Amino acid sequence: MTRPLIAVPARFSATTSALRFAAEVNARALIEAVWRAGGEPASIHPADTDVAGRLARFDGVLLPGGGDLAPYRYGATDTHDSVYDVDALQDTFDLQVARHALESGLPLLAICRGLQVVNVASGGTLEQDMGGPERAHRHLRHPVTVRPGSRLEQAVGEEKADASCHHHQRVDRLGDGLTVTATAGDGTVEGLEPADARGWFTAVQWHPEDTAHEDPVQQRLFDALVRAAAS
Repeated sequence: MTRPLIAVPARFSATTSALRFAAEVNARALIEAVWRAGGEPASIHPADTDVAGRLARFDGVLLPGGGDLAPYRYGATDTHDSVYDVDALQDTFDLQVARHALESGLPLLAICRGLQVVNVASGGTLEQDMGGPERAHRHLRHPVTVRPGSRLEQAVGEEKADASCHHHQRVDRLGDGLTVTATAGDGTVEGLEPADARGWFTAVQWHPEDTAHEDPVQQRLFDALVRAAAS
């Protein structure tokens, strides 16, 4: 049986241990989670050229984590000192991918930066820094509450989940047409999805790939993406 083809936009990396040059990479845990779900993950080059045409051959998209979006992308006139790894081409490509998925109904799972991209692509804004190390969700596992009846709840099968987080930014103003599907105890938005999506589409602020190999609740997110891509 042919595996559904899942596009995973690559992330630019200045250095890698196994290569002599800068690289385009995706986390192995992320790729393995898609493979376990029955998908065929394929990294794609972030190029600002015919994004809709390039995605036409794919059955679904996984928009992964990464560095910060440039604050001007959501109308900010200043940049917090903590903003890091901004790349103009990466931003342009990811935003186009999110908008295409929203408009076309191409199944999409957005993770961490991916959720923030979806929010900005929909006209929302981000809090550039959550308040320093004592408030940031870095190297942190915490419970999130999932909204009953949401696509997220249908995917994970639970109204509580143990989330592995690594982010210092979060949603500020919600994007047009988006609804909150999960929250942390401090009120941080941990899940988003469009109220009237044309296809399967959900976004989480945490990193389900961190624990998907041992936590069935997290693996179910990848399973749901691949099921939607197969159909």
